Amino acid sequence: MTNGPSPPPVRMGRPPATSHDELEQIGLELFTTRGFDETTIDEIAAAAGISRRTFFRYYTSKNDLVWGDFDAELARLRERLAATPPDVPMMAAVREAVVAFNRVDTDHVALHRRRMALIIGVPTLIAYSTLRFAGWRGVIAEFVALRVDRPVTDLLPQLVAHAALGCSLAAYTEWLAREDADLEALLDEAIGELASGFTGHEAPSRPQ
Repeated sequence: MTNGPSPPPVRMGRPPATSHDELEQIGLELFTTRGFDETTIDEIAAAAGISRRTFFRYYTSKNDLVWGDFDAELARLRERLAATPPDVPMMAAVREAVVAFNRVDTDHVALHRRRMALIIGVPTLIAYSTLRFAGWRGVIAEFVALRVDRPVTDLLPQLVAHAALGCSLAAYTEWLAREDADLEALLDEAIGELASGFTGHEAPSRPQ
């Protein structure tokens, strides 16, 4: 008695995610195509070929995945500002650091667009984003406080930090709205306007 035809080989799916970056890419892709609220952690884990328990070794929540390793990025921002020579004007240092902080490799631009569209545009993420933005503002305020020799809680350090965040978000909103926009140029322009106090934009006075 002869055996029947051999069953077709089992097709292997996506290899299991083995890094934060791989899991981020999978999660952001699902959030973009299915919706952030509609996508579960179990679905992300299944798509990544890992268990739910393994997911939590990488990230504490879906919100956390969207932001990636943000704490490490903040540490680099703090180090960059701290390394600024004292003869560099304060706002020039903030401008350079913010632009560098948001610089994205060409091959990661599409992924970064997905990430920022979620952070800025998904209501569920707004509360979590507020906490993350507070951490970012804290780094800027610390630097300004040292430069002006005031407590970090004083108005001026907080004002610069809040204004710098507002400029950055305005630049990102413009970038997301235009496929051909240059993020680095928009950020540089936005923080540059802040540094100059928005001078030179007043309309000519009308004759009385």
